[in-house]
Amino acid sequence: MSPLHVVILAAGQGSRMKSALPKVLHPVAGKPMLHHVIDTARQLGAEKIHTVIGHGADKVQASLDDGAVNWVMQTEQLGTGHAVAQALPDLPDDARVLVLYGDVPLTSRATLESMVADLDESNLALLTVDMEHPHGYGRIVRNQADQVQSIVEQKDASAEQQEIKEVNTGILAVSARHLKSWLPTLSNSNAQGEYYLTDIIAMAVDHGLGVTVSQPLNPFEVQGVNNRLQLAELERWYQRQQAERLMTEGASLADPARVDVRGELTIGNDLWIDVNVVFEGNVSLGSNVTIGPGCVIKDASIADGVTIKAHSVIEGATVGTNAEIGPFARLRPGTELGADTKVGNFVETKKAVVGEGSKINHLSYVGDTLMGRHVNVGAGTITCNYDGANKHQTVMGDGVFVGSNSALVAPVTLGVDATIGAGSTITRDVADNELAIARGKQRNIEGWERPKKA
Repeated sequence: MSPLHVVILAAGQGSRMKSALPKVLHPVAGKPMLHHVIDTARQLGAEKIHTVIGHGADKVQASLDDGAVNWVMQTEQLGTGHAVAQALPDLPDDARVLVLYGDVPLTSRATLESMVADLDESNLALLTVDMEHPHGYGRIVRNQADQVQSIVEQKDASAEQQEIKEVNTGILAVSARHLKSWLPTLSNSNAQGEYYLTDIIAMAVDHGLGVTVSQPLNPFEVQGVNNRLQLAELERWYQRQQAERLMTEGASLADPARVDVRGELTIGNDLWIDVNVVFEGNVSLGSNVTIGPGCVIKDASIADGVTIKAHSVIEGATVGTNAEIGPFARLRPGTELGADTKVGNFVETKKAVVGEGSKINHLSYVGDTLMGRHVNVGAGTITCNYDGANKHQTVMGDGVFVGSNSALVAPVTLGVDATIGAGSTITRDVADNELAIARGKQRNIEGWERPKKA
C-alpha cells in the first residue's frame, strides 16, 4: 500500500481565543491541541507528518522539538486549499494524504483508520457528521442517488442547501497525485475570497472518482475549537470518556465529573477515587488503592493497597505496597517509599528513599535522605540538606528514632538503632545504638515576671 502522509493545518490566528498563545497550543487534558493531533497521526503509522504553521510559528515549533515533524510555513492565510498547497512540494506523488486540523484535537485513531482503509487512486475519502443545528458549517450536497457531489460553504449556500443536516468536518484523504493536479486550479471567487480545500470534492466527482463517506464514532471527535467555551466543552467530554474508562477498568469514582486525567493513567482493580483528584503525566495505580479528595498525582507509580488521604500532592515518586500518605502531604521527585511506610500530614519529602515500615508522621521535611527500615521520625524534624551552594545527604540506619523538633545537618549518618533526643541539632555522625542529645541546657528562673503593657 502507498505510504500515508498527514498534513495538519495549524496556521490560524485564533483571534476568538483572546490570547497571545497560538490557538493550537491551548491545552486539552493538559496537552496542546496540536500535540494530540500529531500523536494520533503517529498512531496511524504516518510516514511523514507535515504541519502547516503561520501565526505564532516560533512558539508552535518551540512547543515540539521533534525531527519527525516537517514544519511548513504559510505566510499568508488564504484558505484551507492554499494551506495544503504549501505542503505539496514535500508530498511524494504516490502518497495517500490525510488532512487534519490542529484545532480539532480528539479525532480517534479508529475513526481515521476506518476512513483511510480503502483509499486509493480511484476515490476520495471524506469525514462528515450529522448536526441538528448546522449553522456555520459546509453542507454535503448529494444527488438523487445519494452520492456526494460537492460541499457548499454556509455563506455560499442557498436557502435549500442550508437545510441540509450533513456537514463537512474538514477532514479528508486523497492521493497526492490528485492534490497536485487540483489545488493549483482552485478559485477564490466565493463569499470569503479564500481558496477552499472543499472545492476538490466537486473536482473529484468531475474526474469520475468515488467519494467514500464515513462518520466519527462520536460527534465530539470532530468538534473544532474557536473560543474558550468550545475548549471547555471539549475538555469536559474528554474527561467524561476517561472517567467511564476508569470505571469500566475497576475504579469507583465518587463523582465522574470531578476527576481529571491529563496524561496516561493505568489502574488495577478495586480502586476508590474521591472528588477533585487530578492525574498528570504518566501515572500507574495498583489494586485496592484509595485516593481522598483534592489530591494531585503526577508521574508516579503507586503500588497495591496504598491509601492517599485528602489534599496530598505526589510528583515523580514511587510508593510501595500498603503505604499511607497524608492528609496534606507532599512527595516531591525522587521520593521512594517502601512497603508499609507512613508519610503524614504536612510532611514534605524530596529525593528521599524511605525503607519498609518507616514513619514520618507530621510536620517534617525530609530531603536527600536514605532511610532504613522501621525508622521513626518525630514531628517537626528537618533534614538540613542545603548549605547555600550544594545538597548533602542524610543517612539513617534501620531502627533509628528521631525525637520531635530535631534538625539533622547533612552530611550526617545515624547508625542502626540510634536515638536522637527531641529538640536536638545533629551535626556529627551518630554510631549504632547511641543516644545523641544536642540542645542548650535548661534554666528555670525563679520570681520572673512577664512584661506588662505600659
